[in-house]
Amino acid sequence: NNNNNNNNSSSSIDANRIAHLPEIHQFLDGFYMSRIGMRMLIGQHVALHEPPKKDYVGLICTKTRALEVCKDAVDDARALCARQYGDAPEVEIFGDPNLTFAYVPGHIHHVVFELVKNSLRAVAERYKDSDVPPPAIRVVVAEGSEDVTIKISDEGGGIPRSGLKEIWTYLYSTADSPLQEMEFSEAGAGSTPVVLAGYGYGLPLSRLYCRYFGGDLQVLSMDGYGTDAYVHLNRLGTGTEPLP
Repeated sequence: NNNNNNNNSSSSIDANRIAHLPEIHQFLDGFYMSRIGMRMLIGQHVALHEPPKKDYVGLICTKTRALEVCKDAVDDARALCARQYGDAPEVEIFGDPNLTFAYVPGHIHHVVFELVKNSLRAVAERYKDSDVPPPAIRVVVAEGSEDVTIKISDEGGGIPRSGLKEIWTYLYSTADSPLQEMEFSEAGAGSTPVVLAGYGYGLPLSRLYCRYFGGDLQVLSMDGYGTDAYVHLNRLGTGTEPLP
């Protein structure tokens, strides 16, 4: 047990040390942005040689319905949360169901899934011992002249102001690392624990997915209340690959 505790503490120290090295962060940003670009190019090439799908040019859907993609991502995130906590807070989704634009649905799903998953965990943790039912998470899809913006709002307690700059660093997470649970689990090899959070890669990768097509991801927090995340998706088609 002492060896396990020592290994756990050393792992967390190593993770914190890596998270505060800017050169590591810059390298990982470039590495993962290149990986997103390669996956996009390979996927596009393969998809163009498959039987055509309606409203699709390769991986790009010319009539992406953002609201439907958000609903699918929310359902997937709530299912994962229910496996972890036995239940999942409600999620309310607002927006124009007829809004369509050209985009890669898989990228939207990845980002919304990560953000809703974080909100679900925050709300579930805050209200797990409360007699008060957890407040619903709100997802709003809005159409602008340049962007399609998706806002995810929760009342999960928020993030301290001193920790906001840390959320974009790799390996930083407010949850316990699932790697420790996997390494020292008594369940033995071959078992896969339910992992809702803890790797510390969700937010940095989600921002890269947004920036790949000229969008962005912003997180605003009110410590003691909750967090708002804004996903900006470029709808003009004027962005270029931000490859290193």
